[in-house]
Amino acid sequence: QVQVVESGGGLVQPGGSLRLSCSASSNIGRLYLMGWYRQAPGKQRELVATISSGSTSYADSVKDRFTISGDNAKSTTNLQMNNLKPDDTAVYYCYAAGSRGGYWGQGTQVTVSS
Repeated sequence: QVQVVESGGGLVQPGGSLRLSCSASSNIGRLYLMGWYRQAPGKQRELVATISSGSTSYADSVKDRFTISGDNAKSTTNLQMNNLKPDDTAVYYCYAAGSRGGYWGQGTQVTVSS
């Protein structure tokens, strides 16, 4: 069974930084894309950032503050989050799409509060 595991969430003050990490098990097959989504209480899950063959995309709300990186050979991705705001508070989910399908991680909580 393919596994996707995130780490790195936590509590941070406004203006602070956090780095999220994610890895997918090697049995995902050929990796096409990895990405980060988030879901705040009472809201729908939304796209944060994706990376595919070195190309990246970001939600407008996080551009210039978040940076996604990845290593296709290792099926890993990281999300560096700077200048965090209270509106960034959410459960962050990693998504990995490979030749055997798309898979979600269990989520990691990010809370931005003073």
